[in-house]
Amino acid sequence: MVDLSGGNVSIGIRCEDKNEFERRTPLVPGDVRRLVERGVKVFVQPSPRRIFSDEEYTRAGALVQEDISGAKIVFGVKEMPVSFFQEGGAYTFFSHTIKGQKHNMPMLCRLVDLGCTLVDYEKVTDDRGRRLIFFGRHAGLAGMFDTLWAVGMRLKHMGYDTPFYRIRQARFYGSLEEGKREMEKVAREIETRGLPEEFVPFVVGITGYGNVSRGAQEILDILPVEEVFPEQLGAIENPSPNKIYKVVFKEEHMVEPVDPGAVFDLQDYYDHPEKYRGVFERYLEHITVLVNCIYWDPRYPRLVTREAMRRFFEEGRKFPIVIGDISCDIEGSIEATVKATDPGNPLFTYDPMTGSVEDGYTGRGVVIMAIDTLPAEIPREASEHFSRSLFPFVEKMARADWTVQFEKLDLPAEIKRAVILYHGEFTPPFEYMKDFLE
Repeated sequence: MVDLSGGNVSIGIRCEDKNEFERRTPLVPGDVRRLVERGVKVFVQPSPRRIFSDEEYTRAGALVQEDISGAKIVFGVKEMPVSFFQEGGAYTFFSHTIKGQKHNMPMLCRLVDLGCTLVDYEKVTDDRGRRLIFFGRHAGLAGMFDTLWAVGMRLKHMGYDTPFYRIRQARFYGSLEEGKREMEKVAREIETRGLPEEFVPFVVGITGYGNVSRGAQEILDILPVEEVFPEQLGAIENPSPNKIYKVVFKEEHMVEPVDPGAVFDLQDYYDHPEKYRGVFERYLEHITVLVNCIYWDPRYPRLVTREAMRRFFEEGRKFPIVIGDISCDIEGSIEATVKATDPGNPLFTYDPMTGSVEDGYTGRGVVIMAIDTLPAEIPREASEHFSRSLFPFVEKMARADWTVQFEKLDLPAEIKRAVILYHGEFTPPFEYMKDFLE
């Protein structure tokens, strides 16, 4: 059993191994040094891929070793393999279980069986329910790079040589700033060369307005962008081939009340999504590239259904040539996102007529970018931001006595809200998750 008492003031940092492209860390060496100086023992698993070297952690005062079983609580980024968990252990990471994601139910079962404690970053919130520890902005940054790269590749395959073709995936830039400088060159090319007249107005539609959306817009706005409102789509006056038209969609553009006499109300939609239906397809034929940045769960209407895609293609109507599904909910708001991709194989084409998929950007249908580890493509900046957000809570988590009853567990309220499992039992806000394991 792991020593979870208050006398063991220690944490562990696990090496990330979800795929070969995952180079992030939850705590950077500078913040580890601050923890060590405050009396926290820090164990770090060695990693040949992590963006910060083992030597940097050693110099920060950490114990770099494969066995981190002595740590009271282990921090990671992505899901951990079932073989890693110890009886009675405590773990903090993005578990991707709160929606009942099927692929992670064996992991959740193992945590329950071993009597483990699970803290999920996704549920660390303030008193108003706002998330405090996240990679959202960096998912948006990398996601827009990769989506526009996909546009360049798809258009090149279609016979169009455009400025987008010089864009690379985010992971191939040495830093975020290098990527932004390259986008500035693309911007000048669009301003001088223009875009093919067949795609004018070139409209990039972005769903959502949170951290992910803001990150995506931060990259897109480097280009010569003119923002328009959803109501203007299909009626843009004198569209220019030297501009990109950006449109941001909010909830009131995506759904409408089922009752024809009702008026859209945002809080009512959040509380009673069953009273609303999706209407987003009214915009699809006016969008060249769709970038999806919304949070979604099955209670809410989908943005783009497979049936709508099939109908558009049957009728020969225009449809986005690329969908950058940054949110990457499998068969979720973009129902054609039938699988997640990774930075090494980032794209697939979905054929609306057959429902089949083909890896790459050359197949028939719509190209979809659905990487579920996008921030890993800009690992240094993403890790530094994440570590800054996490650091204020770590020492208190390291010093807490995790052996007491949950009601007596002395943790910051923000962290206590994120405890999904405590000693193998679901805490009150997450008891609904028992149904996922049946």
